Amino acid sequence: MPHDHLRVLAHPLRMRILSLLTGTTMSAAEAARELGETQANTSYHIRRLHDAGLLEVAEEVTIRGGRAKRYRHDPESGKRLTSRDPGEERLLTKAIAAELLRRADQRAGNRPASLTDAELWVAPEVWTRLLKQATELSQELHDSAQPPRTPGTVRVSASVALFELTTGPAEPR
Repeated sequence: MPHDHLRVLAHPLRMRILSLLTGTTMSAAEAARELGETQANTSYHIRRLHDAGLLEVAEEVTIRGGRAKRYRHDPESGKRLTSRDPGEERLLTKAIAAELLRRADQRAGNRPASLTDAELWVAPEVWTRLLKQATELSQELHDSAQPPRTPGTVRVSASVALFELTTGPAEPR
């Protein structure tokens, strides 16, 4: 795996591809149509994500006499990458923040939502319990993901980032 394997997430389209391919398998052409992008551009980004180990080939299908690979994203794949280098985790956090801003522009008005931000101190047992709940929530969201526009589903945004901070004063970045 290349040294800059997580840097593939620096491009905003790649975060969208990962989200899309969590709920279903798609070829590059199918993903391009759903994302409103060109097939060539989407195919390039899918190859980069696959090379980084973030997408797997779920199946190969015959389409109009040719073979097409259909890809799927396993949300657990990112843990293998971020556990190796804190700098890579920082890149992922930046990519998630940028994607959250893009999605915020598409928020459905007057619909139920939950939004919180906090930098605070809690007891270790509270932190452990809440971190476990957030991990379970994230897993349930990914496990429940459906193909785009499945009847009876709603399109939602979820970004969860919980982490322990250093005990020293906040450092400007």
